[in-house]
Amino acid sequence: MPAFEFIWDESESGNVAHLAEHSVTPEEAAYVVKHAESRTTSRTSGLPIVFGFTPSQRYLMVVYEVVADDTVYVYTGYDVPPGTRAR
Repeated sequence: MPAFEFIWDESESGNVAHLAEHSVTPEEAAYVVKHAESRTTSRTSGLPIVFGFTPSQRYLMVVYEVVADDTVYVYTGYDVPPGTRAR
C-alpha cells in the first residue's frame, strides 16, 4: 500500500475519541490500514473496511475513507471476535 497521511481529529467527537471508545489507538488503526490482511466495502456506508493484525497481534476491523490521493480519515476500528474473522 502506498504511504498515506492520516487525519486524526482529537476533538471530543473526533476519530481519536471514537477509536478510544473501542480501546484502539490511532497507531494501531493506521497499521492495520497499511498492512491489511483482507479488504472489503461496508454494505451500509460504502466505505472501505480492512481487517488485520496489529503488531501486538490484536485482530482489528478498521473503517476508513481515502479523502485525497494520499490522505486517509479513519472512522472507527474495533476488535474482531474470534470465529467472525474475515477470510
